Amino acid sequence: MIKNQIVSLSNTVCQGTGNIVSDMDGEKVMLSIAKGKYYNLGDIGGEIWELIQTPIPIEEVIATLTSLYDVEQSMCQEQVLSFLGLLAEEGLIEVKEL
Repeated sequence: MIKNQIVSLSNTVCQGTGNIVSDMDGEKVMLSIAKGKYYNLGDIGGEIWELIQTPIPIEEVIATLTSLYDVEQSMCQEQVLSFLGLLAEEGLIEVKEL
């Protein structure tokens, strides 16, 4: 587990407001209007971004990704929690308890 983790399996997440997202060569890039910063979400990160358009339990995000990709659930869980934690630290997503 990541120390001082902002998100956990007991959370739901959804996209924050005030972001402009665009596809560039198959990867999602985002501009945060509030921060004036660009973020490259990448391919899988873009897929996660699409999944969290509306509030969704993190466990459901992981289940969807493990059904689409050849990845072990434990590895997927670790990577998804890390990615969502970074988005939360930047204020790009909303995190709530289930």
